[in-house]
Amino acid sequence: MMSYEPLFKTMKQKGITSYQLQKMGFNRATYYSIKSGKSVSTNTIALLCKLLKCRVEEVIEYIHEEE
Repeated sequence: MMSYEPLFKTMKQKGITSYQLQKMGFNRATYYSIKSGKSVSTNTIALLCKLLKCRVEEVIEYIHEEE
């Protein structure tokens, strides 16, 4: 399972709100898709990394689920 919790931590550390992210060019609907845990493309992850000037690990992480 993928978790976007690192994204929210990174945004908080950098003092960036979802509104500011939107003003930087990030689609509001995509942000809310992430907020609700839906999957997004690698292009979206790359854009977040570019806008937040961070690494992929600061946006998304894989959480291993036991079967």
